[in-house]
Amino acid sequence: MTDTTSTAWQTALTMLQEVEPPFVPEGFHVMTVDIEYPAGDPGAPPHRHSGPAFGYVVAGEMLFELEGEAPRVIKAGEAFWEPGGDVIHYQDGNNRSDVPVKFTVTMLCAPGQEMFTLVPEEELAERAERRVQR
Repeated sequence: MTDTTSTAWQTALTMLQEVEPPFVPEGFHVMTVDIEYPAGDPGAPPHRHSGPAFGYVVAGEMLFELEGEAPRVIKAGEAFWEPGGDVIHYQDGNNRSDVPVKFTVTMLCAPGQEMFTLVPEEELAERAERRVQR
């Protein structure tokens, strides 16, 4: 009889990130999506999410910028998160002009609200002092 017991599970976990998200009220739902942008694509325009989002870059590099934080590059194999709610997500575009970027995001969506909402130009102008320059 062959031994089929494995102990690999004991060392299989690698912590990518650990955060304390804001309170999530009853009625939220969760969605996980894949997003792929071609080489050099700027990504979505400034927007916000109704709840927290947790992501992982699968391939390439993403230029990531949240309100109140300096823009940063997140490379394949790295994780990111954002609190959602009122915080503006300025950039999620491809940082590379030679390869696509692909990332997976799990989002907690507030009841009765859209998961993704574009931020109007007027609001961007009103909140310009909250944007951190590189």
